Amino acid sequence: MQSDSPLGQVVALPKKRLVQDVPKPDGGEALLRDVLSGTPFDAAVTGFVLACLPQSEAPILWASDRMSRRENGRLYGPALRAMGIKAPVLHVEVSNPRDVLWAMEEGAACAGLSAVVGEIHGAPEVLSFTATKRLALRSEASGVPLWLIRSGDPGALSAARERWRVSSLPSDMHPWNSAAPGQTVWEADLFRARGQAPGVWEVRYEPDAKRPEDRFRLLSRSGDGQVAQDDAPAADVAGR
Repeated sequence: MQSDSPLGQVVALPKKRLVQDVPKPDGGEALLRDVLSGTPFDAAVTGFVLACLPQSEAPILWASDRMSRRENGRLYGPALRAMGIKAPVLHVEVSNPRDVLWAMEEGAACAGLSAVVGEIHGAPEVLSFTATKRLALRSEASGVPLWLIRSGDPGALSAARERWRVSSLPSDMHPWNSAAPGQTVWEADLFRARGQAPGVWEVRYEPDAKRPEDRFRLLSRSGDGQVAQDDAPAADVAGR
C-alpha cells in the first residue's frame, strides 16, 4: 500500500506496557501484607496501615505486643477520624508475640470484621514462615484482610503476599503557613509481591478525597542522586 507520509512506511508498535503499574494498597483484598518500619520509632508504618484499611463500618481488630507498643506507641482514638477510620477499633494489648498471632488467627476467622492488624516487634521464633503461611491461608479462606506490622525486623522470611517497607519523608509545605508542617509524605518500598513488580514510591494520603481510589497519590521515586546545588564547590577530581 502506498503511503502518503513523508516519513515512509508507518510501523505499528507492539502492545507492550511501557509504564510500570502503580500499586493500589487497598486493604479490602483478602490477603496477608507485611509492613516493615524503615527506621526505629517512626510512626509512618502505623499511618500507612491505617490509610490502607478498607472504608467500612465493620469493626477492626488491632493486636499488639508489649515491645511494639514501646516503639510504635498506642493508637490515639481521636486522630483515627482524621485518617478516615469510621469503624470501631477493637484494641487487644498482649505481652508476647504468640498471643498476637493467636488473636490474628481468631480474628481472621470472624467474617464480621473488616480487617485485622497485628504488631510484632523483632523476629521472634514464633513468627516463623509457617506461622505467616497459616495467617495468609486463613485470610484468603475467610475473606478478611490481614496486616502485620513488623518493627525492628531485619527482614525475616514471610509468606505474606505483599511486603512493604515504609519510612517518613519531609512533609510538604503548608499552603497557608510556611513554618507549619504540611501534608504527610511517606516512602513506600514494595520489595516483594505476588503478581506485582517491586518499586519505591512517594505516598501522599488524602482521606477526604471524593472517591476511595483517589485517597492515595503515588509518585515513583527517581533512582538518580541529588541535583548539584548552584555555587556549590566542585568535587576534587584529583582525589586530594
